[in-house]
This record gives sequence, structure tokens and C-alpha cells, in this order.
Amino acid sequence: TARVATILVEENIEFDLDTLDTFVKATYPDLRKCINTVQMNSMSGKLHTPEKGDTGEADYKLEMVELFKAGKINQARKLVCSQVRPDEVEDIFKWLYDNVTLFEEKEDDAILIIKQGLVDHTLVADPEINLAATMIRLARL
Repeated sequence: TARVATILVEENIEFDLDTLDTFVKATYPDLRKCINTVQMNSMSGKLHTPEKGDTGEADYKLEMVELFKAGKINQARKLVCSQVRPDEVEDIFKWLYDNVTLFEEKEDDAILIIKQGLVDHTLVADPEINLAATMIRLARL
């Protein structure tokens, strides 16, 4: 966040931290992807929140961040399960862990649910069903 904010300041791009945080959380830990995504969404000297469909593969992660922040975890689950490729499922578990603060005062319980989902991931025939089940458990916190 600090590095991208520094770039934005140096380039005289107006931004707010919530919007920047959305990009950082959606692309973490890939700093290069974050910088590129921010650049694509910096127009007329201002960083804009991306519209659906304008940032390629990171779209669903950006929207997922917004849905989680809004408390719409079931919608986030449906979105992720419709967008995630089988080889990205483990990345979603990592993203959930990296953003466990979205679960506010239930972070400990969320970590245990995420951990169990990741363990189960190695045992299931359909990773998407396991991911959906994990996100349903998280929504019930």
C-alpha cells in the first residue's frame, strides 16, 4: 500500500485510501499487478474504483473485496465460485487468510474455518464445492 501510494503521490494522482486498499487486497502479494491495475484505473488525475469488466482477471477479486466489506458474504461466495479457475482455488484460501480482518471480531474463528477448508481442499474431488462450503461457514460467523 505504501509503495503504490508513493507512486500515486509522485504522479500527482488523487486517491482515497479505501479505493487504494481495494486494489491492494485484490492483487496482493503481486505488487506489479497492483501497480498496473491502479495505472489502468487512474484517469484525469484521479484513481477510480473499477467498473465491472474493465480490469480483466482481477475483476472478481476486486468485487469480492467490496462484497466482503459490505457484509455480503453469500454474494461474494457465488461470485468467486462462478469466476475462480481450479488452479486458483488455493489462492482464494490464501487471500481469505490475508484479509481475515474482514471478519472483524471473529478473526480467530475465521482462521480455523479457512485452515479446515484448505486441509479439505487436498481431500475433495471438486475443489469448488469445498471452497463454497468454506465460504458458507465464514458467512455464518
